[in-house]
Amino acid sequence: MSRYMLLLFAPDGDEAERERRWAQLPEWEAVLEELRAAGSLIANAALHPPDTATTLRVREDDVHLVDGPFATTKEVLAGYFLIECADLDEAVHYASRTPIAKYGSVEIRPVVELPAPTPYSSRPAR
Repeated sequence: MSRYMLLLFAPDGDEAERERRWAQLPEWEAVLEELRAAGSLIANAALHPPDTATTLRVREDDVHLVDGPFATTKEVLAGYFLIECADLDEAVHYASRTPIAKYGSVEIRPVVELPAPTPYSSRPAR
């Protein structure tokens, strides 16, 4: 099994558009239930609007914070799913079931699988 991150992007809408999208909650719950039933859901969340973001950069040991998103774009990162699937085709299936796919986009990325950490007791002394 592989893990995939589904990055959910949508045009940034006004308050009326946000309310319309929240009205889609039953459709989202159906996707969540399908993922849970299949044992594929690891995590998911919606994100606050981009104007609530803080962007951090470290340059030559100086920490710089900027209010707002990293970049201004037509679509904003609205949320994510972290899922476990047999393959990309299964990840595509789940991504296509999300309501946001009808008016935004879903970027599907495989997660880099790192080796399990070595237990502390077996690490060499420094």
